[in-house]
Amino acid sequence: MKQYRLLFLSVAVILSFVAICANAQQPQPLKQLLASPEMHNASIGCIVKEIGSPHAKVSHLADKRLTPASVLKTITTATALELLGETYRYPTEIQYDGFIQNGILNGNIYIKGHGDPTLGSSQFGPESKRFMQEWLNAIRLAGITKINGRVIADESIFDTEGISMKWLYEDLGSYYGAGSYGVNMFDNMYSLYLRSGEEGTSPHILRCDPAINITFHNYLKAKSISKDSAYIVGMPFVPERYLYGSIPDNQTNYKMKGDMPEPALFSAQYLEKELNKAGITVKMPASCYRKMQEERSWQIKERETLTTTYSPTLATIIEKTNHVSHNLYADALLKTIGLRYKANKNESISSFERGVRVMGRFWEEKGIDMSPFVIYDGSGLALANKVTANALCSILGYMATQSKHKKAYLQSFPQAGLEGSVRNFLKGTSLAGHAWLKSGSMSKIRCYAGYIENQGKQYCVVLLINDYEGNIAAVNRSLSRFLLGLFGQ
Repeated sequence: MKQYRLLFLSVAVILSFVAICANAQQPQPLKQLLASPEMHNASIGCIVKEIGSPHAKVSHLADKRLTPASVLKTITTATALELLGETYRYPTEIQYDGFIQNGILNGNIYIKGHGDPTLGSSQFGPESKRFMQEWLNAIRLAGITKINGRVIADESIFDTEGISMKWLYEDLGSYYGAGSYGVNMFDNMYSLYLRSGEEGTSPHILRCDPAINITFHNYLKAKSISKDSAYIVGMPFVPERYLYGSIPDNQTNYKMKGDMPEPALFSAQYLEKELNKAGITVKMPASCYRKMQEERSWQIKERETLTTTYSPTLATIIEKTNHVSHNLYADALLKTIGLRYKANKNESISSFERGVRVMGRFWEEKGIDMSPFVIYDGSGLALANKVTANALCSILGYMATQSKHKKAYLQSFPQAGLEGSVRNFLKGTSLAGHAWLKSGSMSKIRCYAGYIENQGKQYCVVLLINDYEGNIAAVNRSLSRFLLGLFGQ
């Protein structure tokens, strides 16, 4: 028994000595970061590594799985570039079936989607709205003045799981939680305008833009606050939304944003409305693939294509995705990735699951171990997503050294201190304009990943902070001090 006690004490002494040595070897900026009040109960995984070097400049729990939030988009966009190419453009086709006789189409008009998330998107200015006039012109040029059928959105290229089952309830119905489908339009988002009165009263709903068939259940209250703490809550395919929380009092035109319950159906209804306004009458109400499948009225018919609308290039899309952290774009990219490899038996459409599977297979073929990753979406909205700093650094390193799309990928990262979602991080410091970082944020989660240039060298940087104390501003200050200290600034 005495021998066991001696053995136990010896092991304890050795472990303590190893811990002391490891702590002594930690760079001072890392010690300060770990000792900061915000990190008291936090889980922290980080790595800073010169590109091309086998050794890290600093590393702390770099193999610990943590929730990455929107930093996950760096993997989604890297994979999309590698599999699709930076010149890829999403097509959306306007088609018809049946026949045209004396200006009458005895058939249907189809919006055949391929998952384009940018159609009519606010991220591309007024020119993104021109597609509707192009569609109307193409239908007119075909000699169609009347449609003895309906407008149908064919969103069948993706499955019906527009939102991940792993997303939080509070995200469902929000504009940033908009689902990704085979047909998307106007960021799958609407703006709801309200007028509020005195504190404690119920705000009045003024209008919804674009006009959409939704019943709003209004439980909002006006409050003496400077910004809202309100939620729009609802499920996909259900044309009802519940409004909870508070908005500022005495507002004449206050705007909230929410997600469309069924973007494909809305798209068909929107085109139908525009056709009627243009004098081209449509006999039957608009519909979509999902709805007609449920009604057992979907039929596969031969179609002719009238016109094709193309998205901006993939390089442009991923730049927007990472600069403004666009969730819809990232999730659509993941599902598009899922179409690149041969489908499994009885699998003809893409999904979150298929996109994740294809993404994992691609990186495994490049020699990167994907076992540290647990991924459920492309945007990072799922709290259950997990990455390690080391594994993410491997993908960043590959893109900087082996990818032919290196330039497009680097340009997709906003410059810290200057632009995008990191315009205030490192602002006014010597690293502003020399760090290209994607940020990620959820409740008590703050992450950064990207690249830093310093003294002629380029570094991969991954900072994953989960369960921090205090507020996000204090966390950002601690992370800023860490990076500035690490690079001798």
